[in-house]
Amino acid sequence: MIQKNDSKVINGWTFYDWANSVYNLVITSVVFPKFFLAQTSHLEGLDANTVLFFGREFNNVELYSYVFSASFVIVSLLVPLLSGIADYLGNKKRFMQFFCYLGAASCMSMFFFDVNHLELSMLSPFFASIGFWGSLVFYNSYLPEIATPDQHDRISAKGFSLGYIGSIILLISIIVALQVVKDPELSKMIPRIGFVSVGLWWAGFAQITYLRLPNNVYDKNREKEKGYIYKGYRELKKVWAELSEQIQLKRFLLSFFIYNMGVQTIMLLAVVFADTEINWPIDETTGEADKTGLIISIILIQLVAVLGALIMSRLSKRIGNIAVIKLSVVFWFLLCVAAYFITEPIEFYALAAGVGFVMGGIQSMSRSTYSKMLPETTDHASYFSFYDVLEKIGLIIGPFLFGFANGHLGGMRNAVIILGSIFIIGFISLFWVKSVRPTKPSDLLDEGLKTA
Repeated sequence: MIQKNDSKVINGWTFYDWANSVYNLVITSVVFPKFFLAQTSHLEGLDANTVLFFGREFNNVELYSYVFSASFVIVSLLVPLLSGIADYLGNKKRFMQFFCYLGAASCMSMFFFDVNHLELSMLSPFFASIGFWGSLVFYNSYLPEIATPDQHDRISAKGFSLGYIGSIILLISIIVALQVVKDPELSKMIPRIGFVSVGLWWAGFAQITYLRLPNNVYDKNREKEKGYIYKGYRELKKVWAELSEQIQLKRFLLSFFIYNMGVQTIMLLAVVFADTEINWPIDETTGEADKTGLIISIILIQLVAVLGALIMSRLSKRIGNIAVIKLSVVFWFLLCVAAYFITEPIEFYALAAGVGFVMGGIQSMSRSTYSKMLPETTDHASYFSFYDVLEKIGLIIGPFLFGFANGHLGGMRNAVIILGSIFIIGFISLFWVKSVRPTKPSDLLDEGLKTA
């Protein structure tokens, strides 16, 4: 078993946030959504923003939401069993690497995206999503194994901060390339080259993490044997039985499922909302909307998110993790209300700053809070698989509701109101979760609860 709070191991762990966050920003938030909308907005023989997928017509935003929701279904079904196998065999780093390389390779395959073969092309974002989210459950499960609870908030915040900074660097590089390249045909290739860059960045920088993290911190390295899949399932079943006795942990997971459904849906579809709902100025040269401000706002979100993660990490020492999460959820609700009314770029910039601040904080706090609430165990991957499954179920429901509202209930602004109601329910559910502030790792609550 490794020594906890080893700075070399911790730095290696946080660097995976630096490696994988380029997927979140470039693929799910900025470049690919704009690329997808541009490719599918005016197809020959179809109405504007309509695509043909397996012989059926869809609104392009609706299809985009459904494909990502489907990827979350696969992750939700697959990861829990694999995490049980990983905990049994003691080789979770290998599983983490598999999903990492699957995601990175899928990002690079987006270079060949062809709207005329949309069914095949949408496999790339589908498998990239599976790779990203699948690797995170094994990555997150290392946190309680490499650090004592009093360090979890700080380390989690550091990881997210590195991720935001790293992703900004790659995004700015793509934007600069778009500005520098004047040849129209070559300029069209820049987004595709950017997708390849994401895959190379992700898989390349992840090697720093893999060099420093052990395959498993416990002495459980077992060779594959007959029935190990069943034994992985049995490992998962054991964790489920343990989890059923952790009342506060279950309550937190329920609250997390609700409010995070709203958070992740906004992060996934914010650019799509801004691209279609904000009155961007018209470029007199091209006669089209100048959406440069949209990219600026996304960079603003990432920069403010670094500040948000660090501030909320420190605030948790004063008022506790649950109180910080409550404040964040209230802020998210207010942002949804504001989003319903905004129409102008300057209004969206203010909204983006607000989103960035609470985005960094609530992601960091949720991960570290759950980590601290775990009982003494050697099955962290299995425990984090439940956290991950609830996150993915929320991501199935959230984008589906958003896509359905956009396609059938009068557009995106009505979808935003639905997200606001989710935050109200999430806020109420947090009142059933206890919050304490131990000053040292040995301060434990009854029922094996650890919190900040």
